[in-house]
Amino acid sequence: MATGGSGRRAGLMAAAAGGAALWRRLSAWLPRGRLGLAALLGRLSDRLSRGRDRRARRSSWLLLAPLLTPPVPVVTAPPCSLCPEGAHRFQWIRNLVPEFGISSSHVKVLSSPAEFYELLKVQIKTAKQRVVMASLYLGTGLLEQELVDCLEETLEKSLQAKESPDLRVSILLDYTRGSRGRKNSRTMLIPLLQRFPEQVRVSLFHTPNLRGLLKLLIPERFNETIGLQHIKVYLFDDNVILSGANLSDLYFTNRQDRYVLLQDSPEIADFFTELVDAIGDVSLQLQQDDTVQMMEGMVHPYQGDKVAYCEIANRRVMEVINSARTRQELLHAKTFHSSQQSNSLLSQQGSQASGGLKPEPDTWIYPLIQMKPFGIQIDEMVTETLLTEAERDARIYLTTGYFNLTQAYMDLILGTRAEYRILLASPEERVQLQEYSRAGWTFHAKGLWLYLAGSNLPCLTLIGSPNFGYRSVHRDLEAQVAIVTENKALQQQLHQEQEQLYLCSGVVSSSTFEQPNRYVKLWVKLVTPLIKNFF
Repeated sequence: MATGGSGRRAGLMAAAAGGAALWRRLSAWLPRGRLGLAALLGRLSDRLSRGRDRRARRSSWLLLAPLLTPPVPVVTAPPCSLCPEGAHRFQWIRNLVPEFGISSSHVKVLSSPAEFYELLKVQIKTAKQRVVMASLYLGTGLLEQELVDCLEETLEKSLQAKESPDLRVSILLDYTRGSRGRKNSRTMLIPLLQRFPEQVRVSLFHTPNLRGLLKLLIPERFNETIGLQHIKVYLFDDNVILSGANLSDLYFTNRQDRYVLLQDSPEIADFFTELVDAIGDVSLQLQQDDTVQMMEGMVHPYQGDKVAYCEIANRRVMEVINSARTRQELLHAKTFHSSQQSNSLLSQQGSQASGGLKPEPDTWIYPLIQMKPFGIQIDEMVTETLLTEAERDARIYLTTGYFNLTQAYMDLILGTRAEYRILLASPEERVQLQEYSRAGWTFHAKGLWLYLAGSNLPCLTLIGSPNFGYRSVHRDLEAQVAIVTENKALQQQLHQEQEQLYLCSGVVSSSTFEQPNRYVKLWVKLVTPLIKNFF
């Protein structure tokens, strides 16, 4: 056994050396402007540094093929002990992340880009303590400038209100996407940094996987395929908006996404503030002169040691998750004992004492984080477990802006007993995929709604930034929340949201792909296996 292992290691080392030599030869041949070859080099480097996910080799358009022939599912998540009834069966998630119990009256589901945009402006204008916004990028149009103007106006009021203004603004964006072009996210925000240097922080996350020759050779736009800060969370004091939408005019007008507002939720707002701060601490800090620098003593993401950087990032993020989980467990214990005492008092003094009691939570929020570059795979574990444990006759509606599910997710969908509706297509009996079609609109919504067997309303939804694709699982920084509710009114809101999205779609049959405008050229089929893991 030892001899075989040594031989295998020697073979791997030889292959790595050969791959590095091939990389050097290809690098020497790279002409300027040959973007396709640059993308190919990025793919080769990714395979050398991280290895291949052998289950995810298939073409993005050929993903219909495995849906026609169900493989044996591979369960990579740990087994879960589901509770027997209703929404409480999902409380196993709190073994991984903090559980926030709130009243369903604090949850509002939004339906349109315009509503999302107007809410952002209102929330910025009324913020008193904090504005925290994490997004892929900030656009450069008039609508985005209006958001920046709202921030400036609110900061100015805070500055004039007292000598030591309370309002703090923290913005987290992706470095590569936020630096694209001469006018970009950075140039949009520099005036705020110059005018309010003590109140505004702009952090630009740079993936540790884009470094060395890869960073030197891959041009702008294409370098964004290596890895991104993809989290979308917008919070104002104790109000939190979770979404998949970026801060760009398309997402404010005619690019459909999902949005949920959690109102008066200080514990949830604290959690996401700490999460954004943690990622910000390991990110490049934008300066007033449009330069960037790391915080003092922090390992550089692409110039420093990659392993050391990722370990520090893992530690910072996991500290946020674990400390919040501990706080919530203590709060649950305290609330339980207080509830027991209150019930005892009520039984003795009658119902008059009930006026000041806080209502029992009927909705639970679980933040799910996925940062594979840092070794954090919580969202992946929870999603795979939900897909694995879906009961017979349950229904799962799943939406994604990009039809590029990981092989593991496809295997689980085909191997479980639930009925699936995914916004695209397959003649598989339990899996129906549909296409979003609305004149003048594009589709960017992602998420999941779970209907228990016999129920016409969902009791769980996932909403946030992940697309359920390869890069969401393996490359980018992602965050979403699982919302579990027993409240029928909130379940109805979630059901209506799902219905509105699906009403703008049509079922696709195999004949759809026989239409002339669906013809896939040979070169596309050949290139797809090389590029599918970047989407």
